[in-house]
Amino acid sequence: MRRHAEGCPLRTAYGRLARVELDDPVGEWLTIQDVAQRLGTSPNGVRRLLEERDVLAVRRGSPKVLMIPAGFLAGAAPLPALKGTVSVLTDAGFSDEEIIDWLFAADPTLPGDAAHAVAAMHAGFKTEIRRRAMEAM
Repeated sequence: MRRHAEGCPLRTAYGRLARVELDDPVGEWLTIQDVAQRLGTSPNGVRRLLEERDVLAVRRGSPKVLMIPAGFLAGAAPLPALKGTVSVLTDAGFSDEEIIDWLFAADPTLPGDAAHAVAAMHAGFKTEIRRRAMEAM
């Protein structure tokens, strides 16, 4: 069983995360409307990004609404390195919640003193993050 740097189980024998605690590592969450405003598009444009897996969302809050981690954006566009990494993790059998958890899991071994994979991708270490994602398969 693979483990996060903190020693928490990453996946069980059945391919599910032993824990999915998304609030702390993700930090800022955005609604579809928030993302539409930041990207200068419509909510339908954001839904298209979700369908194409350029970004991911999970239902949160009360009432439950789709929310996207702010770290998935780079200025006025989705983080370019995200889509391919999401594809690799999806192929490995990760759910969207598990992908978000993996991308925001603390890892002191990441290059550039990045706290988690999303920060490393923002710093330009896409290849290293994809390599690690492939190891998760």
